[in-house]
Amino acid sequence: MGRARRARRIAQQAAYGGGVGVAGLGALSLLGYGLLRAEARMARRIVGQPFEGAPEDSGTYGSGHGTPVQFLVLGDSTGVGMGADHPHQTIGATIASGVAAFSGRPVELTNVAVIGAESSDLDEQVERGLAAVPEPDVAVIMVGANDVTHRIDTSVAVRHLEMAVRSLREAGAEVVVGTCPDLGAIEPVPQPLRLLARRWSRDLAAAQTVAVVEAGGRAVSVGDLLSEAFSAEPTVMFSKDRFHPSPAGYARVAAALLPTVSAALDLFGERSAPAEPNLRRGESVGPVAKAAMRAVTQPGTEVAPAEVDGQARGAQGRWAVLLHRIRPAVPLSAPAGLGEPVTPEGAADAAPVPGPVAQEADEPTADDTPAEDPVAR
Repeated sequence: MGRARRARRIAQQAAYGGGVGVAGLGALSLLGYGLLRAEARMARRIVGQPFEGAPEDSGTYGSGHGTPVQFLVLGDSTGVGMGADHPHQTIGATIASGVAAFSGRPVELTNVAVIGAESSDLDEQVERGLAAVPEPDVAVIMVGANDVTHRIDTSVAVRHLEMAVRSLREAGAEVVVGTCPDLGAIEPVPQPLRLLARRWSRDLAAAQTVAVVEAGGRAVSVGDLLSEAFSAEPTVMFSKDRFHPSPAGYARVAAALLPTVSAALDLFGERSAPAEPNLRRGESVGPVAKAAMRAVTQPGTEVAPAEVDGQARGAQGRWAVLLHRIRPAVPLSAPAGLGEPVTPEGAADAAPVPGPVAQEADEPTADDTPAEDPVAR
């Protein structure tokens, strides 16, 4: 079964109840499961936990005039900023500073994320967040890694995330979700656990994307955003525990989220003149499940609700737009003989192609075990 169909099925079962196996473990034999448990224990010994906490980043950012933008951050240790050295180095603080600069208004950040949180913990975080900020302008959620490592049923995790997004939307907030990171990018995790962790992470991220868009939010693929830089310089993008991002890693994740948060707040006037998908950059409008499947392999990709001919839904479910608001920050190495490395695309991009893209065919089911997944990274 292709990832697009799996994502759609998980989201449907999340809406109506029922399970799809504990993080995909149902397909494993008892022998294989025992091997993975042994490897997980080994990984826990290698990946230390030297941090006692994280910097407190709640507060006011920017010195502009006007009513402060009310900004909520929810989620797990990534949302908290575990591994950062200073409050201004967290994802929430970096986004808040960017929004303050773009909007010319101060940003009041309220961070209710919790170290070690799973998606089920979002219920309590939403309650606390809305008690502190009854009418948030925007909320960012970072969650999913602990659902994978704790082997939480994917449909259960997705159900809690969707409920959190709906509650925040009902409170008037724009919602941006950084989907589950690719745990296959964590070097200390041995094979074959790392390959399975990649598949589970991507399956959860795709299902999260479907649920978030169905609930009226925007999803941004975090994926293996840090893996290339980590492989080249493991001390740069990851902190000393070799699991959580470093300040540089958090800055890169925040850079992927900031354009979507800014668009959600309409800082660039997109509500009156929506951005059209650019075919040359691989952007498109299509069924949300297919957009979700594509996004998980392209870090930094935004998937948001869309309409086609005035309709929010088609034969295969909710319409969604897939956008690449940022280009890769690290140049990609070109194979020998093919010229210079690929560099980030900028203002020289071709003009956007107007109108939605026709519905795409299913991607090959070989995506279940992606060809690009290396045996060792």
